[in-house]
Amino acid sequence: MAKLKPFLTYEQQLDKLVYEKNLVIKDRRYAEDTLSQVGYFTLISGYKELYRNPTTKKYKDGTTFEEIVALYRFDESIRELFLKYLLVVEQNMRSRISYYFTQHYGENQIQYLTPSSYNNIPKHVSGIKKLISVLSNIVTVSTDYDYIAYHRNAYGNVPLWVLVKVLSFGNISHIYQYLPNSIQVKISKAFFKVNEQELMRYLRVLTKFRNVCAHNERLFSYKLSKEDIPDTSLHNKLQIAKKGNQFLLGKRDLFCVVISLRYLLKKDDFKQFKGKLGKIINQYLVNTTHVTESDLLDKMGFPPNWKKISSYRL
Repeated sequence: MAKLKPFLTYEQQLDKLVYEKNLVIKDRRYAEDTLSQVGYFTLISGYKELYRNPTTKKYKDGTTFEEIVALYRFDESIRELFLKYLLVVEQNMRSRISYYFTQHYGENQIQYLTPSSYNNIPKHVSGIKKLISVLSNIVTVSTDYDYIAYHRNAYGNVPLWVLVKVLSFGNISHIYQYLPNSIQVKISKAFFKVNEQELMRYLRVLTKFRNVCAHNERLFSYKLSKEDIPDTSLHNKLQIAKKGNQFLLGKRDLFCVVISLRYLLKKDDFKQFKGKLGKIINQYLVNTTHVTESDLLDKMGFPPNWKKISSYRL
């Protein structure tokens, strides 16, 4: 096993960055204050890669502490932006799932707590059981949500349109996954050129990225290892390169979320999202001299022509 890393004071951390890692620190008081608020591991270990020489493991000559902070703030800004529009998709799914499920089965909570209300095929049995356990726990156990308690105490019933308000994106995704196909089709028709199977894949991927945003993890370079979004016409229109039959970008990286939002958001919402994202990227690039636009986009999984995504018809 590797030797444990020793505890270092803020002063020692700064000395290590300067004398061992070749980082320029212009204002030690500012740097120490930043480390005390953010933490060495989160800031330095999380955002060093774009600035580090892969051979020497030291920072590129002239790289400043402020540039590392600028990348951290950039990631913070895009997390807030992506989360805002992922929540739009999430709320849309909450509304449509509760509407079409209740339209089909009625408002009694026993319906969403009954396995036969779902596509209860063998491969879904275990997942449906877990989902129902989660839903049952929310509606039967004491809760901090006044509206859940009110419906339970006043009516002895919490309809799905009330329950969905407290469910996570993951819970919403699982409900959709296990719904009968007829209800999935009705929900997917709300999105232009997205069928029920494609919507399921989008939701699985967006759930992962939503969790990254919500937990303040590094977003700009995050990539999935297994899940991916479907191949789309946008992949072809943007001329994204392939390796064999696999697109190299826009499948498991941050750009796949941009493509997903292009399909799942209203046109005006996506236009606003893309405009804000472009401004955040440009602002970061102004504040760094050691990372090129190409370097950044490559790390994010964005093709150089990514801004054309709203120019093409779906």
